[in-house]
Amino acid sequence: MKKSIYVSILCHPLANQIWLAADEEKLMGIFFEEVDLVRFLKGYNLISKEDHHILTMAKKELTAYFNGELMEFTTPLHITGTPFQLSVWEAMMEIPYGETRTYSEIAAQINRPLAVRAVGQASRANKFPFIIPCHRIIGKSGSLTGYAGTKTSIKSRLLQLEGAL
Repeated sequence: MKKSIYVSILCHPLANQIWLAADEEKLMGIFFEEVDLVRFLKGYNLISKEDHHILTMAKKELTAYFNGELMEFTTPLHITGTPFQLSVWEAMMEIPYGETRTYSEIAAQINRPLAVRAVGQASRANKFPFIIPCHRIIGKSGSLTGYAGTKTSIKSRLLQLEGAL
């Protein structure tokens, strides 16, 4: 039997439209594009439910964050990835609100100083943008390199919101 997954949409001027997916206990992902959500949902029994407790919590926290009223999230996450990805995401979660780090600083922090491009790929694979703050990772020159692929305008708005730009 397929596992059930619940889906809801959040619209906010800062992030446009994003899709949220959760199981019974944890948030499973946040998606900028519907096609990414559809790809993620393969093998699950999809249930659209606006009042699911995890989705409600995530939407409330994300809205508060986008409005500049929240600095830390408490929504439980179902995080899966390779050991390398997990180490990168853990390092990202240590970056304080309003601060940035470079890809090379993250690589050095996880004791993989030559893995700068791999840090970028792990950032791109992050299923929890905003919550695992990959937007706080910038290029060595201070440039706003790719965010969720091509969403650097959202990255810029998030860093401005946090006072990092």
